[in-house]
Amino acid sequence: MATPAHIPDVVLITKANCHLCTEARAAVGRVTAALGIGWTEQSVDDDAGLRDRFAEEIPVVLVDGVQRDFWKIDEARLTRTLQRALGQQP
Repeated sequence: MATPAHIPDVVLITKANCHLCTEARAAVGRVTAALGIGWTEQSVDDDAGLRDRFAEEIPVVLVDGVQRDFWKIDEARLTRTLQRALGQQP
């Protein structure tokens, strides 16, 4: 029996009143839905540590705690990153 693939932890860091965040939510949602995995969102408005860490790079996508993209999310790159994490051939 095969060992289940690692399910990557996908987190989108956002802030209020951010048009790029709206676009990023849609992009991350499309990519993760196509791969059958979930994602979560955290707001810098609720977390001073995140606000200090990411400042003007919002929105930011983290995969397993590693920053993978910011501002405008590249769906093709995110798909490849997640496929590798899932053990799939990109």
